[in-house]
Amino acid sequence: MRHYLLVISVLVSTVLLNQSALADDLALPVEPEIVIRHEDEKTFYEYRVNGVLKEIKVVPKVGPTYYLVPSDGSAWIKEDRSQLLVPKWVLFEW
Repeated sequence: MRHYLLVISVLVSTVLLNQSALADDLALPVEPEIVIRHEDEKTFYEYRVNGVLKEIKVVPKVGPTYYLVPSDGSAWIKEDRSQLLVPKWVLFEW
């Protein structure tokens, strides 16, 4: 009888721990948050991951699109490509 109680208590504690871990995983954002602002002749897309500004995509009305990426300190570096790494998986392909 004691063995059954021990097994049941271990199973219940495992289920409760897994539920709290699952709830924590669901609370994390899967995709970056994007804020779109329009100013003058440009559109800005601010990409935030967990509330931290990672990069800004600048789309001018005239000219090519470029990205502003934070450097060490308060300066921003102008890049031609996005530096954000967002995981993408192909689950099925026809």
